[in-house]
Amino acid sequence: MTNALELKHVSVDLEKTPIVRQISLTLRSGDIGCLLGPSGCGKTTLLRAIAGFEPVSGGEIFIAGESVSGAGLHLPVEKRHVGMVFQDYALFPHMNVRDNIAFGLRALKGAARRQRVDELAAMLRITELLDAWPHRLSGGQQQRVAIARAMAPKPRILLLDEPFASLDVELREQIAREIRLVLKSDGITTILVSHNQYEAFAMADEIGVMSAGTLQQWSPAFELYHEPANAYVADFVGEGVFLPGTVVDDLHVQTELGLLHTDQPLGFAAGEGVSVLIRPDDVIHDDHSPSTAKVIDKAFRGSQFLYTLELDSGARVLSLVPSHHAHGKNTQIGIRVEMDHLVAFPR
Repeated sequence: MTNALELKHVSVDLEKTPIVRQISLTLRSGDIGCLLGPSGCGKTTLLRAIAGFEPVSGGEIFIAGESVSGAGLHLPVEKRHVGMVFQDYALFPHMNVRDNIAFGLRALKGAARRQRVDELAAMLRITELLDAWPHRLSGGQQQRVAIARAMAPKPRILLLDEPFASLDVELREQIAREIRLVLKSDGITTILVSHNQYEAFAMADEIGVMSAGTLQQWSPAFELYHEPANAYVADFVGEGVFLPGTVVDDLHVQTELGLLHTDQPLGFAAGEGVSVLIRPDDVIHDDHSPSTAKVIDKAFRGSQFLYTLELDSGARVLSLVPSHHAHGKNTQIGIRVEMDHLVAFPR
């Protein structure tokens, strides 16, 4: 499968200030990528550089194998054949939904244009809105229209800048999954920017975690969660805490939660101090366990509680517990650790 997007050591400066530094990644044709990170980490600047709104100060950008940014080269936005959806959607207020979607299809004749609009409207479930005006639409409906308009000319890459930012939190993950199905069915390579990891998990094949203008890791969600490249990624992706431990041998670490075993060699010397990543799903509530921890806080999540537990030393861990186990704060509950893959970093 060909690479729809390739970045080689890309750097971007804004007003002589370094914003993005030495970023390399590839995205295969038809895949969905996500640049994930906190505000100010450079992810939107990198997206704008891919689109052509910002020149690179170093490195090279390839779209469908064609160099579009590099030393002495900056292909204009309109020649890159990319589609882009901004946070505010930027729909044309004087056009109805049908005309907004058809805006980028001026090269097609009438029947073909109508067919493409109808096809996208059906995919995005907005057929009944084709004659409506943008100001009459909800935020979610405007978002679907904006995505349909950007998809209409079948761009080489679709770029989405925080596409779900204006939607209610509870809708974001659901809509991200729906949009993923639409993009996959139409075979459009996509890269989005987000600060919400659950949107990224729901939508992307590859996720890049960014920090201070650098790319910390570019991997599928499963690898980010279970095989983080460094402590920053481990802390940023998912929920969890770091617990101090001492390496016993290549497969065992002694911690306050007991002797932890891993099925993959750790690569640390015996006696070395490490920080062990403990995820909420690693800590199992077990009434029969001799090891206990005190409930400090709990958050109801429907079928589960997320408990914050305090160990004897004062260190805290998280645990996902079925919601029918409703224990009050300051209660001691039995716990045990159940994990086969241990993630540890130098302490």
